[in-house]
Amino acid sequence: MPNFLYKPVIGLEIHAALKTKTKMFCDSINDPDEKRPNWNVCPICMGHPGTLPVINEEAVRKVILTGLALNCSIARDTFFERKNYFYPDLPKGYQISQYQKPLCEHGTLTLENGKKIHITRIHLEEDAGRLQHDSSGDFSLVDYNRASVPLMELVTDPGLTTGEDVRLFAEEYQLILKYIGASDADMEKGLMRVEVNISLKNADGSYGTKVEIKNLNSITAAALSVDYETARQKELIESGGEVIAETRGWDDNKKITVSQRTKEEAHDYRYFPEPDLPPLHFEEADIEAIKTTLPELPQAKRERFKTQYGLPEADIETFTTNKPLGNYFEHVASELLLFDKLGHLERPANEHQERLFKLASNYIITELQKHLIAMGSENIKISPESFADLVVRIFHKQISSSGAQAVLEEMFKTGASPEQIIKEKDLGQVSDTGELEAVVDKVLADNAKAVEDYKKGKEAPLKFLIGMAMRESKGKANPQVLEEIIKNKLK
Repeated sequence: MPNFLYKPVIGLEIHAALKTKTKMFCDSINDPDEKRPNWNVCPICMGHPGTLPVINEEAVRKVILTGLALNCSIARDTFFERKNYFYPDLPKGYQISQYQKPLCEHGTLTLENGKKIHITRIHLEEDAGRLQHDSSGDFSLVDYNRASVPLMELVTDPGLTTGEDVRLFAEEYQLILKYIGASDADMEKGLMRVEVNISLKNADGSYGTKVEIKNLNSITAAALSVDYETARQKELIESGGEVIAETRGWDDNKKITVSQRTKEEAHDYRYFPEPDLPPLHFEEADIEAIKTTLPELPQAKRERFKTQYGLPEADIETFTTNKPLGNYFEHVASELLLFDKLGHLERPANEHQERLFKLASNYIITELQKHLIAMGSENIKISPESFADLVVRIFHKQISSSGAQAVLEEMFKTGASPEQIIKEKDLGQVSDTGELEAVVDKVLADNAKAVEDYKKGKEAPLKFLIGMAMRESKGKANPQVLEEIIKNKLK
């Protein structure tokens, strides 16, 4: 039976630990970097008898902000519920969550490939603790530092169809969370967790058996698991087998999904309203007040960078995903627009603005970022004014490309101005025709064979001669002026 009869139907459940000072229902510190086990705990998050939870307002606001960023409808009235189940790292024996009335519903997120993915709900709950299994397998330890950390769960409609869809959705959602300050969404720290539900739609339109994939430690793993599981289920059906309802995990070494447990029946969590917490009510003014704090979102930033600066898509994506670097570029761009006069260098005409922006973008993404990575730092010592100064000097060919790299390296180390470094290290580019003609005469005299080959119609000798002239000038010659002089002399 041909593969096209089976269409993958994929839904996501994404948990994100919210970036708040304290936990969801108590004043214990919410610190994902705390290494000491059971340090940030108190009687409330440990579920001691007689203790009463109090709702974290900051967490509620951040869920609503996320919902607004994803075009969701925000509930005006909602409440918390108890989700009852036993697990060793769940100290109360139940989890305070939301089921009937989530804070946010019916949102959308448009992917880079144009697909619009519908979001079913976003609700707020508390996290469980963390089990640490001993290597012997004889016992497990429980760390409750994470217990009751505010956890936001997003559930999509089953509208994704490929691993690439999953990657694009998870990456964009992760970026939005960082932009709005709702969560650091670092999967390596467990601050964002992606779970996949996947089944194959049959030729008659009916849905096949749903399989859940858990324990995905990266977005890449989530995307790969979908592609593998799609192929596995198709092969199983076509060979006469049957897909069973189960939870599977991802083996990152073998790049396959593996069975963890079957799901013979749905778990009855016996939800009921949390008796110790009041219902929540929001006026329209409350929602509007939160909406005013919504910053520019990634997609809006991409569109603005395209129209405002005329940058290529690759540069725009770098500045969008690396927000601090994008902010630095914008500061440099504003300095370029304000630039009046620098020594004898006049302000480039308005028609050269996009070229200036592209020059600045190139040197920020390649050279500056190279030094930042080498230093293992995000702290840029170079002021936007100094960087704009350097870009204008490059534009006016006061300094060569190799010279600009040397200047930038020194600027990064010391924070000195381009003018000071160029003078101290004698890095200024030579464009004086008389001075360069002497250099060219020497190079042509020393390389008679290359001259002869060029006159026979070969192009490669020209590049060789320019390279030799650059070496003779110790890299200070203007290569465009050199090329013009060499061509004129060889006519």
